[in-house]
Amino acid sequence: MTERISSQQFHESPGVDDWRSVFGGAVAQFRTKNFTTGVKLVTAIGELADAANHHPDVDLRYGSVTVRVITHDVDGLSQKDVDLARQISAAAAGLGISARPAAVQTVQLTIDALEIEKVKPFWRAVLGYKELGDEDLVDPHGRGPSIWFQQMDVPRSQRNRIHVDVSVPHDEAEARIAAALAAGGHLVTDEFAPAWWTLADAEGNEADVATWQGRD
Repeated sequence: MTERISSQQFHESPGVDDWRSVFGGAVAQFRTKNFTTGVKLVTAIGELADAANHHPDVDLRYGSVTVRVITHDVDGLSQKDVDLARQISAAAAGLGISARPAAVQTVQLTIDALEIEKVKPFWRAVLGYKELGDEDLVDPHGRGPSIWFQQMDVPRSQRNRIHVDVSVPHDEAEARIAAALAAGGHLVTDEFAPAWWTLADAEGNEADVATWQGRD
């Protein structure tokens, strides 16, 4: 049986400096500079994944390849992800490709609800999403942000009930928060930092900047 590891254990493993734990696994973005080099890296990743029988999500763009590793049967990270991430980084280095850890992020929308089972079917239908566990909806095509339903205990009339969660590398959170504050935002609460900080724009619309720290 596969054993789940924490984000901290993942980051403490040697050879994964290119990678950052965010919502939904660990992610690395590699700067390929041109499409041909990107295809070479994707080909190498495919061969490594088939050999390990452990397959990541790969996004090939002009100038970059973004890779996400996760072990679905534990709904998190495992040693399989450490091993594959290490091998992918080595393959990228062999092609002269460097990583951009600061470019990694995952965006999630959060809906606060008193009766989740009454509102979730609407969002599943209108977005064409599928259920993942008891609290999440995900794009079956892997393109759109996931939707997380957060249980409310009492109605909330003074704060918005839909907000954006931005999962960023733990070493980029302070810079992202500083940029948001400089752009006219304000801090709502840092009670749960470093797991997340809640910010808001000038009219009170909220966003959480989240890291893996404090979640595992």
